[in-house]
Amino acid sequence: MVILELFLVFLVIGAVSFGGGYAMIPVIGTEVTNRGWLTTAEYTDIVALAGMTPGSIASNSATAVGYQVAGLPGAIVSSIAITLPSVLIVLIIALFFYKLNQNKWVQSAFYGLRPIVTSLIIYAAIHFAISNGVIGLQISWHMVTLFLIFIASLVALAYFKIHPTVVIIFAGIIGVVVF
Repeated sequence: MVILELFLVFLVIGAVSFGGGYAMIPVIGTEVTNRGWLTTAEYTDIVALAGMTPGSIASNSATAVGYQVAGLPGAIVSSIAITLPSVLIVLIIALFFYKLNQNKWVQSAFYGLRPIVTSLIIYAAIHFAISNGVIGLQISWHMVTLFLIFIASLVALAYFKIHPTVVIIFAGIIGVVVF
């Protein structure tokens, strides 16, 4: 039954993925494409949409995947499943936070998780760039335009400190005009 499969897949992803929504994106993408629920291009579109909507990109992606696979029940089940482990873990940690926070083993574990979280986020960016033709061997007008939008967005965010919402809106407008 696909509803149960959605629940179990997103429950496991929610339980074992550390580093927030962006770190979960490649994990969700692998599961979704390996199971044949969506193509890489379809999943990339979902991630783009999920990134522009309020809330966690991972839970928004899970909701959209669930909807695509099994309609409204799939969306509800996927949303609950991906957030349930976090809610339970936060409740448990809240009960024991002070003692856990002072524990050297816990502090060491968190230091050890930082590099993998960064690498998962970078992997997701590279994977989407390759699957969307932004990175490739052939240089095309389309690829150059996408790269210029990327560079302009990066400069606007990092150098000029323009709010991400403004950058997203302008990138969307440029995409409509150019493509």
